[in-house]
Amino acid sequence: MTRLSTVAAALLAATLVTAPAIITPATAQTFGLATMQPGTLNHTTGSAIAKVLKEKAGLNVLVQPTAGESVLIPLVARNEAELGIANLAEVLAATGDGKKPGDLRLIGAIHPLRAAFFVRKDSPVKSMADLKGKKVVWGFSAQRTLDPISRAMLATGGLTEKDINPVLVPNVIRGADDFTAGSSDTFFFAFGAPKVRETDVTVGGIRVVEIPESGMPAARKIFAPGYLSQATPGPFFIGVDKPMGVYTWDNMLFTSAKVKDDVVYKMIEAMDANKADLVSVQPALREFSAAGLYKTYDIPYHPGALKYFADKKIEAKALQ
Repeated sequence: MTRLSTVAAALLAATLVTAPAIITPATAQTFGLATMQPGTLNHTTGSAIAKVLKEKAGLNVLVQPTAGESVLIPLVARNEAELGIANLAEVLAATGDGKKPGDLRLIGAIHPLRAAFFVRKDSPVKSMADLKGKKVVWGFSAQRTLDPISRAMLATGGLTEKDINPVLVPNVIRGADDFTAGSSDTFFFAFGAPKVRETDVTVGGIRVVEIPESGMPAARKIFAPGYLSQATPGPFFIGVDKPMGVYTWDNMLFTSAKVKDDVVYKMIEAMDANKADLVSVQPALREFSAAGLYKTYDIPYHPGALKYFADKKIEAKALQ
């Protein structure tokens, strides 16, 4: 028995010595990916990216929902989250006009972000001009840059906020809930978000308020990066009942300068090689490509991303 005890003790000691080598890879750095709340487009996008990076690249990426993009961007800039997803308007607001980006560095544009004002299917409202005098969700105090985007979209119909009855909301989720409750005639949301599908079912059908191409010059005076892209009826474009142009700007993936170059390189590589897995979770990522990440934004890119672009001979594309 003494001999057996000695052998057992030796085996236990050997296990304890080797345990750190076994555990370390599994307990390597956790990367927080800051997104908006569940139900939003970007939470689903973040979930798709986190899943691929964890399963295909071996990176322990966890989605961290926040109250909004104006909240999550500073988290990355202060290196309190390693990754973040936000629309271009929010990123520009946080880094433009001489503001220092802190530790925030771009990985790039992951896909176009298309959004619309929606009404009930039987609403008489057809185009943006028809919103005059209507109760319209407004303000977005937790998503401040949706205010200029909303104003730009209104301008396509020759309207300003003085022409509507604003229903103040902190974010798009609350706006959709108020619409469902009958407190507003419209709600504003990005295509592809689960909340849009939920609202469509709850109210018995929704429809997109159409934006005229002729109104885009007025819109660009308020928000220059916005553009129209084509949408056709289908499961992704809920509320689109005919081919039309919908309001679009870019959706951004960014990281902290403190994240190692080879990790960012590996992230892009894994996303590019496993696009089908991304799309299975988030259909909006059908338009993702490694080449599409790199555009001429006046915001610093992460060196790991720049190395990937250089190695793959990807050149920066001009903005729309």
